Amino acid sequence: MSIEVLTPNLPESVSDATVVNWHKQAGDSVQKNETLVDLETDKVVLEVPAPESGVLSVILKENGAIVIGGELLATIETQAIQAATITEQPLPAAKDTAIPLSPSVRRIVHENTLDPSSITGTGKDGRLTKMDVLDHLNKQQTPATPPSVVTAIPDVKQKPLEVIEPSITISAGHRPEQRVPMTRLRAKVAERLLQAQQNAAMLTTFNEVDMQNIIELRNRYKARFEQKHSTKLGFMSFFVKASIEALKKFPAVNASIDNTDIIYHGYYDIGIAISTPRGLIVPVLRDADQLDFAGIEKGIVDYGEKARSGALSFDDLKGGTFTITNGGVFGSMLSTPILNPPQCAILGMHAIKDRPVVENGQIVIKPIMYLALSYDHRLVDGRDAVQFLVTIKECLEAPAHLLLNI
Repeated sequence: MSIEVLTPNLPESVSDATVVNWHKQAGDSVQKNETLVDLETDKVVLEVPAPESGVLSVILKENGAIVIGGELLATIETQAIQAATITEQPLPAAKDTAIPLSPSVRRIVHENTLDPSSITGTGKDGRLTKMDVLDHLNKQQTPATPPSVVTAIPDVKQKPLEVIEPSITISAGHRPEQRVPMTRLRAKVAERLLQAQQNAAMLTTFNEVDMQNIIELRNRYKARFEQKHSTKLGFMSFFVKASIEALKKFPAVNASIDNTDIIYHGYYDIGIAISTPRGLIVPVLRDADQLDFAGIEKGIVDYGEKARSGALSFDDLKGGTFTITNGGVFGSMLSTPILNPPQCAILGMHAIKDRPVVENGQIVIKPIMYLALSYDHRLVDGRDAVQFLVTIKECLEAPAHLLLNI
């Protein structure tokens, strides 16, 4: 009996997907719910499982093929293994699937013939991350053994320029180049950034915030906070809370433009920009105004782990009324963040540095962070943008505003 393996239905915002990695080849035995192939969309990587156990008889869409929802990918013959299943030993792949693995982790494990159970996972609930597997591989290699090219690939179909295939010999004095196709995510990021530049009257306003009170408050209570809530107290929850207070005060910053209409959102879905090997993604904290500090921190940690393991879903990335991006974690001192359409504003955080400032007529050293607010001037006036940023500054410099809701 032939069973069809179909492309899963795609959300309305996603028109098609790219076949990036078959985990099985034609003629291989497969188990029900075992991942057969990874499909890359503009936002996430989809895992397509086997609908039934059997033998993968025909692969109709090879790596690189573009497919749409409901399109036939392959067929499975279920009768081909009925006689063999009586005496056949469990497939090696079934051992791998006992441990949940992301597409990128599964690919490295498969191509390097690793046993996932022998690797210690540092992700949520002991889940294996890509760095766990790469570290395990690096420990196995000797100095005389060149590292596997797989360990240098940041993600599906994308290799850094300095990686050269082992079969290619480049003599001294040559200047190597490598041409690789953009991943779907990278191409979508490029498209949306260009769209933001072309379709919005984008301006950026700056301010600085004294982080001393936040740092002291965090240092004083971070141990008790972590003990009670099982998550660390970071700076991002303060910025999310401060942004929500400012958005309530200036609702135009939380709005968006739809043709000739302005849509004012009565809720606060805050996007948190996260950098991944595949590109920039922005998962969304839904109804962030209803979350406490612990809820915000747990949500951010959860999204970070999902992003690193490739487990983000379409719903995680959908929507958003305002975005926060933190270039400070990479050492950025000052930048002009680009809008995330159709949102009309984005807040940029930067590195905290000790600086001389004047306080009560005296020069003192303070931990200062520069803030940047990029906004669409078609909808947000300059005065509102400046006062919006001032509101965030006031909330952060006097945390009582956030804790007492005043």
